[in-house]
Amino acid sequence: MTRRTVMCAIALLAAAAAPASAASVGMGLSNRDANAPIQVSADHFDADFNSKAGTYTGNVIVIQGDFHLRADKVRVNVVAGKPDKIYANGNVVFTAPAGNAQGDNGVYDVAPRLITLNGRVILTKEKNVMHGTTLTVNLVTGQAQLGAKGMPGGRVQGLFTPPPQTPAPASQSTPPKTNP
Repeated sequence: MTRRTVMCAIALLAAAAAPASAASVGMGLSNRDANAPIQVSADHFDADFNSKAGTYTGNVIVIQGDFHLRADKVRVNVVAGKPDKIYANGNVVFTAPAGNAQGDNGVYDVAPRLITLNGRVILTKEKNVMHGTTLTVNLVTGQAQLGAKGMPGGRVQGLFTPPPQTPAPASQSTPPKTNP
């Protein structure tokens, strides 16, 4: 698949969720507040004050605005008192209004607002599915790239299922009246 085909396919996945009147960007993050607080919850937390990093383990959930990130383990690096990078490992799932992306590992680079997933990457929206090994989503521009290095044949794979068509209502015509 060419890069243009992959970009079109990802755009189709993103656009499939938005109503016709809404402006859709990327994975449905057009209304996302970049300055929204980042909430993290987990079963356990360890802090390393020397490296200014905190590690959350067990059922980790990260929420900022309308996106959710789940993983087995998450490390948050802090620079100047603010989260700088969030590293997620194990069963990473990124959920946004327009769909889901999952992978083995991921990084959320907070300042430039970039999300990168690696490993067995699966991008889904309703019944539409794409497979690859690396996904990068720019939350500012809404642009995404799906790569397939290491995939069978080295190619991105996608399955797009059109919505079911509703049958046209059968016309119920009345027989013409006859004059007696």
